[in-house]
Amino acid sequence: MRATRVSAPHQIEIAEVPNPEVQPGQVVVEVRAAALNHRDVWIKAGQYAGVTFPCVPGSDGAGVVTTVGYGVDASWVGREVVINPSLNFGRNPRAQATNFSILGLPRPGTLAEQVMVPVEQLAPKPEHLTWEQCAALPLAGLTAWRAVASRAGVVAGERMLITGIGGGVALFALQFGLALGAEVWVTSSSDEKIARAVELG
Repeated sequence: MRATRVSAPHQIEIAEVPNPEVQPGQVVVEVRAAALNHRDVWIKAGQYAGVTFPCVPGSDGAGVVTTVGYGVDASWVGREVVINPSLNFGRNPRAQATNFSILGLPRPGTLAEQVMVPVEQLAPKPEHLTWEQCAALPLAGLTAWRAVASRAGVVAGERMLITGIGGGVALFALQFGLALGAEVWVTSSSDEKIARAVELG
């Protein structure tokens, strides 16, 4: 299969790599859309903790399950799914476990035609979202949700400040804060980003 591979710092190539061989408890997803995060920029630059080359980055993705491993219900085959890239988060919603990792490093990520992930990392693709919208949601969206709801416990009527509005996590945090009934304040050195935040509420 083809994959976007970082072979050395700042050296990106489209390469032929082996298809993932499905393992017990895992599924192979044919990627229909993948999204970039700033994490991928750091990996490309060799500035992310634990980065080794070559690697296939990409944390976010959505697609169709093509193969299931031993112990996985065969009814997953053919399902449209969104991938949760937070591997081994653990049982505590407020903080990740010691063996926590993110898809795309150290294991191969979503910037490929196929990716293998544990079946518990899958969620059904919402019908009202496009493939691209689904792919852009997981990493930034989950990070923002954990910050706003799990850690801060924001509730209706509270004031919430987001410094540096404009990035993916900040924009999700803005929307989650509003959905929870908070009065959301933002800062930015960019008038354009402030205007966009005002448009969002």
